[in-house]
Amino acid sequence: MIMFKFARPLAWLLLAFIIFATVSPIGLRPETVTTVDTDRASAYILVGLAFALAYPKQWKLVAVLLIAGTVAIEYLQYFSPTRHPRLHDAGIKAMGAAIGLLAGWVINRWRETLIISG
Repeated sequence: MIMFKFARPLAWLLLAFIIFATVSPIGLRPETVTTVDTDRASAYILVGLAFALAYPKQWKLVAVLLIAGTVAIEYLQYFSPTRHPRLHDAGIKAMGAAIGLLAGWVINRWRETLIISG
């Protein structure tokens, strides 16, 4: 299966940014014009999509690790005095990751059919 060349570095950079934004002091959190839950979901949709495109043959493992990772990353906030982990936040992040992973899986399947028929 052909992989998007940019997907692997992008996926890891996005994940690093998410970890930084999640565990850094609240004052370093990026300012946006959307709601916090929209920010969380959008970030994880993008990282889920990037990882699904980066590792198309390992999508099941990526899904398990990324969705479990949302809880682990949220838990890291216990080590930051200005942050507070919440199960709700982890759920929004996991749902975003699942949507991104699903979108990536659909794109990968579509590309497979193009290659086979093409």
